[in-house]
Amino acid sequence: MPRTPRRNRTLALGALLTSVALAAAGCSSGKPVPGPSGPDQGTSSDNAANINAAGTPVKGGTLKLIGSGDVDHLDTASGYYTATYTLERAYTRQLFTYPASTDPTKSTTTVADLATEIPTTANGGISADGLTYTIHLRPGVMWDTSPARAVTAQDEVLGMKRLCNPTPNAVGAPGYYEGVIVGFQQYCDGFAKVSPTIPAIKAYIDSHDISGIKAVDTTTVQFTLVKKANDFLNILAMPFSSPAPVEYLNYLPDSAAFRSNTISDGPYAITSYTANQSIKLDRNPAWTKASDPVHDAYVDHITVTEGQDEGPVQQQLQAGTADMQWDTTVPTASVPALKATKDPRLGIYPSGSTNPFLVFNEQSPSNQGALGKVAVRQALEYAIDKVAIGQIYGGPTLNTPLGQAIPPGSLGYEKYDAYPTPGSKGDPAKCKSMLAAAGYPNGLVLKDLARNAGKHPAVAQSVQADLKACGVTTQIVPVSQGDYYGKYLNLPSAAKAGSWDITEPGWVPDWFGNNGRANLEPLFDGRNYGPGSTDWGDYNSPAFNALLDQAMSAPDQATAESLWHQADQQVMKDAAIVPFETQNDAMFRSSRVHNAIFELFSQNYDVTEVWLSSGS
Repeated sequence: MPRTPRRNRTLALGALLTSVALAAAGCSSGKPVPGPSGPDQGTSSDNAANINAAGTPVKGGTLKLIGSGDVDHLDTASGYYTATYTLERAYTRQLFTYPASTDPTKSTTTVADLATEIPTTANGGISADGLTYTIHLRPGVMWDTSPARAVTAQDEVLGMKRLCNPTPNAVGAPGYYEGVIVGFQQYCDGFAKVSPTIPAIKAYIDSHDISGIKAVDTTTVQFTLVKKANDFLNILAMPFSSPAPVEYLNYLPDSAAFRSNTISDGPYAITSYTANQSIKLDRNPAWTKASDPVHDAYVDHITVTEGQDEGPVQQQLQAGTADMQWDTTVPTASVPALKATKDPRLGIYPSGSTNPFLVFNEQSPSNQGALGKVAVRQALEYAIDKVAIGQIYGGPTLNTPLGQAIPPGSLGYEKYDAYPTPGSKGDPAKCKSMLAAAGYPNGLVLKDLARNAGKHPAVAQSVQADLKACGVTTQIVPVSQGDYYGKYLNLPSAAKAGSWDITEPGWVPDWFGNNGRANLEPLFDGRNYGPGSTDWGDYNSPAFNALLDQAMSAPDQATAESLWHQADQQVMKDAAIVPFETQNDAMFRSSRVHNAIFELFSQNYDVTEVWLSSGS
């Protein structure tokens, strides 16, 4: 497959940033994901991802990315794949973002992008009660329209109003906005009743407002929150929160017509898009470095070639006919030799992910609704050989068995294993006896929805063998990467119909550091379960929801951290998922690539910072 989507940034994929200090109602480094170790960085002697950074940056040339699949969406309202974020970094900008840095704390701490500064109570950006954020836009930021025109506060309001449109391409994680911003829930409830046509969508947006979001003037936007949110700047740093030009009202969100008419306020603009084949970005003539403190934009062009598996991708990178991976990683079999020779083009980086893991469809009618019973799910927790699954992804060098929902490097992580087995290799006897005690002495028959590309078939087969050992028969249902989320996991109707019982998605948090919300809320807040949500199995626990609400409005990071850990424990007590492992990503780039800074959010190098030898 392409690498794990964030929402995962596939959805609902898809997914996916970190924070400002809590004392300033939005500033906190949290627990940064640790940097990769020196030996795994080829010839690097430190944590730097930009091994080939020496020399004076050269401008020009075409950066060539190559990989397997396509973006999920090009519309920022719904784009959620990690690969999509690689491009969004180039053609979109947000009020706040994260800087390219090899320092794990800096790289996960928000900085001003479209905004002139980080709002605090001291500078008047945050009200004394912590509920109102007043943000001023940076001058000189332009859309690449003809003629070019300034990005305004009204554009930011429009971007937010498009998020809960009534098409299937609405925002992937509505919980980040509903219940956080005053009036957002009510606005979305009304929008859901609108016909998914261009005139109806435009009419609703033009005639309805979100009471908690307003343009004070053309350069000032104001947000009012329902309650304090210590991670609100992280929410505004998500690409979902990007401004939108008024021209976007002429198209259905992320339709084919939309994808042919994207408009950029970033350093690059999409000039060619052919679904499942190729994407081309050229330098945005309306962009200036003087108006952008974050992106450097050294290359003139960026191309993406799709349709290649990780093996051919690796061959082309090593031959120098391509420069960077798009949505794949180094083939597992290639890693040992590259490490042994200390190839300077190799980098191994922590993903901060829970990837993959097993999800239970708690709504499935199969086996008389067995998966809706916590005792059945707890029994199946003991079935999986997590070490065997780790071998599929490169073995212990790249993977560590995981016993909980929150991965290392995220707020609330405290290492524990709710269902330990010898060596993390599973305990089929215990699984079988617990299933019998739960009323299923003859086992179960389950449908395992599995993507038919990359390492996913091997993972499904490994799970199949493990479950067979405890008396459970699985029928593997292969589906394409594109259909996996769009036609199955994101549709409650498919879950209720029993189209699948178990499946193995993955999750890369939407941001890092102060990111308890980004880990647990999209996956486990069943109150938001519905079309497009990331709560794939319809897990809905009042006990978990109460801890979630307390953590998201906690007065300080220490309090929040304790609550997130308790919420993590509740998820595992309820056996909502079977976590398998947390992974490191093995990345490779051509020799002509310089300043390749790994970015956690895209799980790739930052294309706006790369420069090429001689600008070739």
